[in-house]
Amino acid sequence: MRLSTAVNYTGSPRTVARKAADLERAGIEIIWVPEAYGFDGPTLMGYLAALTDRVQIGSSILNVFSRTPAALAQTAAGLDHLSEGRAILGLGASGPQVIEGFHGVPFDRPLGRTRAVVDVVRQALRREPLSASGIFELPLTADGGGTGFGKPLKMISHPHRSTVPIFLAALGPANVRLAAEIADGWVPFLYLPEHAPTVWGQSLADGASLRASDLCPLEVVAGGRLQVCNSEDEVRAALEAARPRLALYIGGMGAQGTNFYFDLVSRYGYEAAAHEIQEHFLAHRVTEAERAVPLELLTLTNLVGTEGYIRDRIAAYRDSGVTILNVDVHDPDPRRLVSAVAEWAS
Repeated sequence: MRLSTAVNYTGSPRTVARKAADLERAGIEIIWVPEAYGFDGPTLMGYLAALTDRVQIGSSILNVFSRTPAALAQTAAGLDHLSEGRAILGLGASGPQVIEGFHGVPFDRPLGRTRAVVDVVRQALRREPLSASGIFELPLTADGGGTGFGKPLKMISHPHRSTVPIFLAALGPANVRLAAEIADGWVPFLYLPEHAPTVWGQSLADGASLRASDLCPLEVVAGGRLQVCNSEDEVRAALEAARPRLALYIGGMGAQGTNFYFDLVSRYGYEAAAHEIQEHFLAHRVTEAERAVPLELLTLTNLVGTEGYIRDRIAAYRDSGVTILNVDVHDPDPRRLVSAVAEWAS
């Protein structure tokens, strides 16, 4: 497995980028840049390209609603040229709260939109005249609400590569099937290796059966908090520190009935806990929501414990199909720990 890490949403972008870039020499091979509804991702990705020499730089994620497909292709091509072929375009649907609440765009047909975006991005990178019908009309015709002056255009710039890896963030069965069919990589969240075959196995198999022959095997990106602990008290404290994040996603990243993380945890077998977390969180009882996160779920979705335990967890991720271990490093000497884990994962 290769190692990756993500920059944090919060804090100074320059500071978090430099900390992530410093891990390049220790063995990190990919740095992911989130966006959500904070700073834009591409600006920080370009800054990372200037700070680094070898690591791949991926968006995790750019949503498929707030930028046109052509704009996403321009971003991928620009970053790939700037980094001399180190770009990964991570895409996803996000969710209705962000898409409608922050961007003011209807959260409509996310699966079809994702498929159409990927198709147009790949056309653009091959410098083909852009053409699409359905969710997007390229070129836009007079009948479709345009002036009638639009014509098929290809990208003026010459991309560094004619293809840039496209990774899709996906959790639900249909989304995961789509990722396995059309993407170069799949980025799940709150990945639990022991439950992956049951929860996603059929979707991955169905998508793989439709996969084009010119696509490489699907990369799978998953991991969690990485922290070596030498006592049960240290383990408990580290896992307690992970509670707020899980409570936020399970309880607050979506309304009742439209929270993909709630649905996933329920499919893992923690449905009762998921309901309790969501009920508390939506009632603004955040502390109670955090306390309701099962310790077992925290344990199995992170890499926290002794070195031997972490080695075993790495093996579990590998055995479940993960090819890129994504780690959130917590250690007084992050480079030392990353170097060790890179060896364990190789």
